[in-house]
Amino acid sequence: MKFFSALTLTAALLSSQFVQAIEVSGVQIADKITLQEQPLTLNGAGIRSKFFMDLYVGSLYVPTHMKTTAEVIDAPIAAIRLNITSGLITSEKMHDAIIEGFEAATADNTTDIQSQIDAFMALFKDEIKLGDQFTFVASKAQGVTAYKNGQEQATIEGEMFRQALLKIWLGEKPAQKSLKEAMLGK
Repeated sequence: MKFFSALTLTAALLSSQFVQAIEVSGVQIADKITLQEQPLTLNGAGIRSKFFMDLYVGSLYVPTHMKTTAEVIDAPIAAIRLNITSGLITSEKMHDAIIEGFEAATADNTTDIQSQIDAFMALFKDEIKLGDQFTFVASKAQGVTAYKNGQEQATIEGEMFRQALLKIWLGEKPAQKSLKEAMLGK
């Protein structure tokens, strides 16, 4: 009997170390992830919707909880993850939305980062489908590394580009204000 009690206790202790998840719009969002050998914690997650339709779940991962955009931008690393929840999102629509986001994030002054934007936009030329996951790791040391469905796509260097990318979702004119607030844990 003591053996089974010890086995049960060991199993309980081990299971508590597994990553927990929350659910947002049917998407399981891990509360902790490791990217580029950095453990990151879920800061917040929310839904990007348009015309009353959920398009994707956006989540923000950071080293420690942050409440402001400035804290996220100043962090050595942060990650934004998009889980596509609508079959209506196409490569063309994603391209257009991200271009709009860069324009809003830079007050329509993308000239200094246009070559990085062009390289980043090339990542969206392939078909996008329901269930796809994009992760953008914004590192002060390395730039922005983009992943699609867990596969590394490219790293785009440049501090101005890194900040502009984060501001698409967290800036003064974010993709959606309620999503920004959710990502910042408000």
